[in-house]
Amino acid sequence: MTEAPSKLHRDAARNIVTKYLKVRPGENAVIESWDHTMPMAAAMVDEIRRAGGRTLHIQEDEEAWWRAIDRKQSKLLGMSSAPEWAALKAADVYVHFWGPGDTGRIEKIPEKTFDEALAWFSPWYESARRAGLRGGRVAVGFATEGRAKQWGLDRAKWEDNILHACLTDPEETAKRGARLYRALTVGRKVRITHSNGTDLEVALAGVAPRLQDGTPHPRDKRYGPSDMLAQIPGGRVDVALDAKTAEGRIHANRRTNIWWYWSDGGTLDFVDGKLSSYSFDNGAEEFARQYRKATAGRDRTGSLTFGLNPAAKDVPNLETVELGCVTLVVGRNQHLHGTNASSFMNWVTLAGAEIAVDGMPVVRAGRIL
Repeated sequence: MTEAPSKLHRDAARNIVTKYLKVRPGENAVIESWDHTMPMAAAMVDEIRRAGGRTLHIQEDEEAWWRAIDRKQSKLLGMSSAPEWAALKAADVYVHFWGPGDTGRIEKIPEKTFDEALAWFSPWYESARRAGLRGGRVAVGFATEGRAKQWGLDRAKWEDNILHACLTDPEETAKRGARLYRALTVGRKVRITHSNGTDLEVALAGVAPRLQDGTPHPRDKRYGPSDMLAQIPGGRVDVALDAKTAEGRIHANRRTNIWWYWSDGGTLDFVDGKLSSYSFDNGAEEFARQYRKATAGRDRTGSLTFGLNPAAKDVPNLETVELGCVTLVVGRNQHLHGTNASSFMNWVTLAGAEIAVDGMPVVRAGRIL
């Protein structure tokens, strides 16, 4: 029997429906989920109906998906069915939960196989853009039994922490990031320092920052082509960097999570604008593998992300939205209107740093000034 939604599931779902997605009576919503996200998916169905919306809930069975992988049908998995494409075109709202949930098994399958199974991504975004869809990808899908065991976490508590972060008000998040947004709009240099040895100076690219409060932005030219689908919970400001300027070191004290890959304890050193060395407590081999095969620009800074969400306190997979955290992305930044077109994109996150823009402090000890 499927676990019933808890009060926290329902409260988070109601906040997402009313404040993030702003579902209106008569709208059509598609919800896609996996076995491990069924309680939250059920709560989303209830709350969209409560708002007067009409729902179609699509569940991918975990074991059936893996059986298709075992039959070498990854290409078939990468082609969504005609009824699903038709539903997407007719939808106003879309809610997605990450899956499959067996992250340990994901790490073991060949990269080509996994890429084939996810081949629907690009055509999905093209169709969603044409439809003017607004939606959200809810982070509870990342809280899996495998990852929890690997990191020594209580999976239920981890999921609760993510849900609590979904209770934030995106309007308050936007207000919290307003001064930081203004500073990054007019500033030129950013310096990041921390008692752990971090002292890094980078240059802004001179393009407008992007405030991600957790609400979707369909057909908004100030945002990227995939921003009709917001990451929930939200709460960050992204800004592109000048790929030619970087000097110093940043040492992470938060994990980096990229669904099938994770690292921690990352240290990146830059000299004359280039990544001169790197090391990790965990995850170094995968970083090195991606780095070796990447195209030009892999050794250049890409962007900075500043976290704005006060409820995301050291929560795995929410590191980039944690209030006061700064994330340095190395590699590609074209999605932020930067000039780095590298195939490489990886990042490290630091909490508790002091950050100054053109010498003016904007973040101190996890607090936006």
